[in-house]
Amino acid sequence: MRRFSGGLTALGLVGALAACAPAAAQGPQRDYLVFYADGGQGRAVDAIRAGGGSAVATEERLGYVLARADDGFVDRLGDSDAIVGVSTDRRIGSTAAAGHGRTASGVAVGRTAPDVNSTVAKGEPLAKRQWDMRMIGADRANRTTPGSRKVLVGVIDTGIDGKHPDIAPNFNRELSRNFVTDKPKDPNGETVDGPCEYKGCKDPVDVDDDGHGTHVASTIASPLNGKGIAGVAPGVQLVNLRAGQDSGLFFLKPSLDALTYAADIGVDVVNMSYYVDPWLFNCANAKGDSKRERLEQRGVITGMQRALDYARGKGVTLISALGNGSLDLGKPRADASSPNYPQGGERSRKVDNSCLNVPAESKGVISVSSVGPSGGKARYSDYGIEQADLAAPGGDMTDGGGLSPTRSILAAAPEAVLRREGKIGKSGAPTTTEVVRDCTGGTCAYYQYLDGTSMAAPHATGVAALLISRFGKPGKGGLHLAPKTVESMLYASATRKACPSPRAHAYKGFGETQTHTCEGSASKNGFYGRGVVDAWNAVTIKK
Repeated sequence: MRRFSGGLTALGLVGALAACAPAAAQGPQRDYLVFYADGGQGRAVDAIRAGGGSAVATEERLGYVLARADDGFVDRLGDSDAIVGVSTDRRIGSTAAAGHGRTASGVAVGRTAPDVNSTVAKGEPLAKRQWDMRMIGADRANRTTPGSRKVLVGVIDTGIDGKHPDIAPNFNRELSRNFVTDKPKDPNGETVDGPCEYKGCKDPVDVDDDGHGTHVASTIASPLNGKGIAGVAPGVQLVNLRAGQDSGLFFLKPSLDALTYAADIGVDVVNMSYYVDPWLFNCANAKGDSKRERLEQRGVITGMQRALDYARGKGVTLISALGNGSLDLGKPRADASSPNYPQGGERSRKVDNSCLNVPAESKGVISVSSVGPSGGKARYSDYGIEQADLAAPGGDMTDGGGLSPTRSILAAAPEAVLRREGKIGKSGAPTTTEVVRDCTGGTCAYYQYLDGTSMAAPHATGVAALLISRFGKPGKGGLHLAPKTVESMLYASATRKACPSPRAHAYKGFGETQTHTCEGSASKNGFYGRGVVDAWNAVTIKK
């Protein structure tokens, strides 16, 4: 790695120490993020040298040294109290295919949906399909308060299709950044992202080869332009802060870079509909984990918390999807899916409430559970009295019996992705009810139905953008409203929702029954947090 984004610099101290360091151990070299304790940078560099590594650069804002060494480096590190975590600079996360969203993708139900090709009488052409916007009053809110273009919303995801007709008007290409480089294959020769489409394996900032980030961005801020749908805050600007691979995997470092960059340019709120892997639960001291594994998990916990703190301290409101594991995050007992990268390393291990799902359980983050069209918690949504802060529509195709994609969330989709997945035929017509084509005005655009807390979180992000539009004061990037104030107003404007009766709610579907127990009161409980976000309340509430 020769160039460093996000403020990573080769400082004199580190450079001098690295220059006189002993030769690193032989073998293929890789980069490590070595997080040091307060005041421990020098001692951390000493430990890196003693372990056969070289210190390449440092990121003082987040407190880590970028070290280069071979595969045995972590095992050779001493037990220096200056080092609080070590993470390999590789892809160690995933979007929410099974973790936070996209549960509706790949499921075709019934006949193909008809095209929409009509003039706009009231609302956008596909507004009738947006039960989610009606549930939170966004359809009423955006007629009078669509949000300000001085508000910047960062989408940390797989990218944004900035050329989509229902995103382009609100897409800020100048500020958008791609923090990842495509990886065709992993070290074992297994396909990761596939062949590179662009020179240097670096996708442009207006490309999303997955579709997840585009859906999220569309839910937040598709404009009122007489095409397709409208987002929760159709007047704000979208900034692509890409941290996810084409495959949906994530590096830790791009997540750190995205958060620090967002803070430095004045982004007001970021949406994080993903979790950092390879650990579903990051445990600092889980029995049975090796030294390398413990340090990696500590690196994820520490690194992300420092980046989140840095962003929040600079005025960025942080919103995350809660997760799609149907788990009570306050009472985890086992994790059989980690470490899930590289493939084949998964094993069953005991976990407890000290183990964290990151960033959903990180401090300062507003975490969002998902509800279906009936208003009840979606069967897949994680929950927990300590973890659920808010709820929002995320879709549930099983809500109401049988399966129907129209119970999911409809938002913009990249045409290239849908064609690659066979969801659009040669003629351009959709081949599945998951996909809708709108040709209003003579330009065709595509939309898809998806489920997940990944889809719930952007509804909360959109409401936050409306609040910042109303109450923000001039500041860096446009408007500024303290994250603590945004958080309190999100909670104050949410519609309270009590636990179901009985509290032990049975979910039936897919040939099985799951029972989830809701704890807490109407003002704060494990299913809905402090309530379901409400855009109409947000644009009418008094500060």
